[in-house]
Amino acid sequence: MEKYDKYNEERQKNLIIGRNAVAELLRADREIDTLFVSRGEKAGSIGKLIAECREKGVVIKEVDKKKLDFMCSHSNHQGIIAECASHEYSTIEDILQDAENRNEDPFIVICDGIEDPHNLGAIIRTAEAAGAHGIIIPKRHSASLNYTVGKTSAGALEYMKVARVSNLASTIESLKEKGIWIYVADMDGRDIKDVDFSGPLALVIGAEGDGVGRLVKEKSDFIVSLNMKGRLNSLNASVAAGILMYEISYRRK
Repeated sequence: MEKYDKYNEERQKNLIIGRNAVAELLRADREIDTLFVSRGEKAGSIGKLIAECREKGVVIKEVDKKKLDFMCSHSNHQGIIAECASHEYSTIEDILQDAENRNEDPFIVICDGIEDPHNLGAIIRTAEAAGAHGIIIPKRHSASLNYTVGKTSAGALEYMKVARVSNLASTIESLKEKGIWIYVADMDGRDIKDVDFSGPLALVIGAEGDGVGRLVKEKSDFIVSLNMKGRLNSLNASVAAGILMYEISYRRK
């Protein structure tokens, strides 16, 4: 219980609680990961705050009042809490510029639906070690750069650029226009031993169970798989990502 309370205490550092505080946050143009609003609470100033957040593309979640009470240890939240990122997001241009500065072909990791912060943190840690230039995550159906992600990355988040986009499919189209090949990890793909990973590329990793989204898969150039010799046909998302990233890193020497 003590460990759980400690985690909750750390997460609270990223919470902005109450209507006036959230309004000031918006006025300062600070990035908001998620806006939590008490279910059915849309009258008065809350409605205006919701509209502003929606305009900025912020993820908005309606939750029970009890959830808000728990998140802020029963502080006076007035029906609204904003959760900010523990770390500043980069842009795709930042990622590509980093590759250019290092005189290397871009090596990007795209996370499609990785909602477990421990998995995202582990992927960030391995990506940094494997020499990737950046990670792309979607605004929805993804863990954000919260305290748990930062802690699980074991410091790698300080060095790894993470961009957050509204639409993965259109982002992939844009990357392809820049000459970047898109490789999707999927159990029905080509064995990685037979794949050429040279040149500029992005590796797409999907969530356990659901895998990569249909539209994202359709827009990819290649579908690749790990050769599974055991009786199970899948791995934890961060473990599979780690194997693939190091395979790519080895082939790009």
